[in-house]
Amino acid sequence: MSSPTLNALVHTMRYEADGIVSVELRPASPDVDFPAFEAGSHIDLHLPNGLVRSYSLCNPSTDRQRYVVGVLNDKKSRGGSRYVHQQLRVGMTLPISAPRNNFALHEDAPRSVLVSGGIGVTPIWCMLQRLSALGRPAELIYCARNRKESAFRDVIEQLAADKGVAVTWHFDDEKGAPPDLKAMLAGKGADSHYYCCGPTPMLDSFERACEALDYPNAHIERFAAVHVEAAPASESFTVECAKSGKTVEVPPGKSILDSLLDCGMNPDHSCKEGVCGACETQVLEFDGELDHRDGILTKLERESGKTMMICVSLCKGKKLVLDV
Repeated sequence: MSSPTLNALVHTMRYEADGIVSVELRPASPDVDFPAFEAGSHIDLHLPNGLVRSYSLCNPSTDRQRYVVGVLNDKKSRGGSRYVHQQLRVGMTLPISAPRNNFALHEDAPRSVLVSGGIGVTPIWCMLQRLSALGRPAELIYCARNRKESAFRDVIEQLAADKGVAVTWHFDDEKGAPPDLKAMLAGKGADSHYYCCGPTPMLDSFERACEALDYPNAHIERFAAVHVEAAPASESFTVECAKSGKTVEVPPGKSILDSLLDCGMNPDHSCKEGVCGACETQVLEFDGELDHRDGILTKLERESGKTMMICVSLCKGKKLVLDV
């Protein structure tokens, strides 16, 4: 079933950089209890225009009864970020999800190297605050197109000065080129853990750099699912639901999730874009191969065939057995 939501009050909205606002949410009434969260977590905002959008939490994970997200007014917005910037106002209430974490921080790592691109700084800033509070070795590489579009810069500089954290700033307009991540990450150690959140080209560059440098502990958070070219012709397949005992046919051009919903089932789901993780489902059996189209699972997780995001991923075979 769909996860229950929490009723949240828009307590504060703050200008953070050109095109970026932060939104502080608090419980809308005394009976609402915000669950604790870990660095790297995100929440879903159920906006009044009917859209559901996921945003990373950027405030310290030690905060209770307070969630803060940063929202970029995306030029390619399909209505989510545009609504936040143009219509969301202090005093409004809206349903939100409990925090989920697909970008977990390894707090015991010998060293953490945090890489952010643009609005991707939101979970990275949360991680940096957490590591600094724990006294763990960490450094930040902050990339943006220019200084005016770099959110949280002042507070990051203050934390760096107070805690002695190394911060490397890269602004494309000042450097004359995008960051060379392979060069910037070189020599930082194979036992370090590397984290990156940012636009797709940067994430792709980060993954290539870590692979070339033979860094096994590379972690990413995507804003959107990986684009996969649809096959010119797709075959239908059946989904056997182990818990409910139902068998559902998934026709060409339709998702597993929508097929299950049409049959009266209601598996946990939220974004329907393969980025929030709400619909991750255990795979019990399949023939052919799984066609993963999400932006969450790692290469090893995909190869294991143990779980899939049923809102976007499919099966290239005739039968799929799921634990639903």
